[in-house]
Amino acid sequence: MAKKPSKKREALLKKIDAEKEYSVEEAMATLKELKSANFDETVEVALNLNVDPRHADQMVRGSVVLPNGTGKKVRVAVFAKDAKADEAKAAGADLVGAADLIEDIQAGKIDFDIVISTPDMMGVLGKVARVLGPKGLMPNPKTGTVTMDVAKAVENAKGGQVNFRVDKKGNIHAGIGKISFDQEKIKENFITLLEKVNRAKPASAKGRYISNAAISLTMSPSIKLDTSEVMDIK
Repeated sequence: MAKKPSKKREALLKKIDAEKEYSVEEAMATLKELKSANFDETVEVALNLNVDPRHADQMVRGSVVLPNGTGKKVRVAVFAKDAKADEAKAAGADLVGAADLIEDIQAGKIDFDIVISTPDMMGVLGKVARVLGPKGLMPNPKTGTVTMDVAKAVENAKGGQVNFRVDKKGNIHAGIGKISFDQEKIKENFITLLEKVNRAKPASAKGRYISNAAISLTMSPSIKLDTSEVMDIK
């Protein structure tokens, strides 16, 4: 027997038409009515793509710097040596190192949200790939986290960079800001993310690229989005 939703949940569900596909403008206005928690809830986007990630040419992943940030304080770890390590520190990286950071990770100490690496350090990082990979923390050139320009990468990470990657079922989940943000700023962040996801459509993907799209708050039900409108954001 299905568990009956709480009174708070029921009240939120009444504010959403479950059968309707909302326009982006309507969804942004409705989000503001769904705030119910006593903390600043994250605005979350969920997309289901018509791709098969088992095929390398249909793996959708990338990164985007949101114009209004994410509202989240991000801790950045950088694997670099010598001058590049100095650049990372000057740019505001929270942790900078090489073998010492590897030892911390192997010991289970993962006190960061994003990992950046210079190309020459990727061999060292291979030692902890099995730890970082499942957590979505392994640096990758496609997300701009394997680079010689570590200062820019740190700046992007601190300034609102969101990395996205399709999972085994073709889903992408991303936080695009906080409900305390102005409605127009949430919309700008949403459009920026969708532009990047749409441009990342694999040439081998057939049919409707975005099967389903929804937006929600941390503690709210989802609002279905008009997928035709969402796919037109380019």
